[in-house]
Amino acid sequence: RLPGIGRRSAERIAYHVLAAPTDEAMALAVAVRDVKRNLHPCAVCGDLTEKERCAICDDSRRETGTICVVEWPREVRAIEKSGEFRGRYHVLMGRLSPLSGVGPGDLRIGVLIERVKAGDVSEVVLATSPTVEGDATAAYLTRRLHEDAAGVTVTRLARGLPAGSDLSFAQSGTIGEALKGRK
Repeated sequence: RLPGIGRRSAERIAYHVLAAPTDEAMALAVAVRDVKRNLHPCAVCGDLTEKERCAICDDSRRETGTICVVEWPREVRAIEKSGEFRGRYHVLMGRLSPLSGVGPGDLRIGVLIERVKAGDVSEVVLATSPTVEGDATAAYLTRRLHEDAAGVTVTRLARGLPAGSDLSFAQSGTIGEALKGRK
């Protein structure tokens, strides 16, 4: 039932775990348990962390005036791999999808608006996926930020990313170019 793992891969993994020494198999079980017990959203940005605040929010060398908004924590990793972004992040934990019943109240949009209004934020980079839902989320956020946080520049990643794909699957060089060409 894991994404990306089909029936044959699942069988290979199951047989590998069965053939592994007990301590190795149990170490895997403990690692899965610890992930569920210890990881939680950062109090500031919503990325996953074991502490109160994530390492990026605690890094005083990061630019505080720029916030990059992503849909999921995995996209923070994808953008960080590019080496092109030195600001901070905000994780929405999804994207608008009326057909799936996901509205603005289901995402961390209110927290974003409050962060922008309360801080010294000059730019919000919308790094939602280039899909219909990602574009709708970006359009909604642009409208809300212009209404509720006047004076903040709202940019969107340049189109160099493949349309209809998930941001977390893009190559780091492609993400880097998209960040450089944001508008």
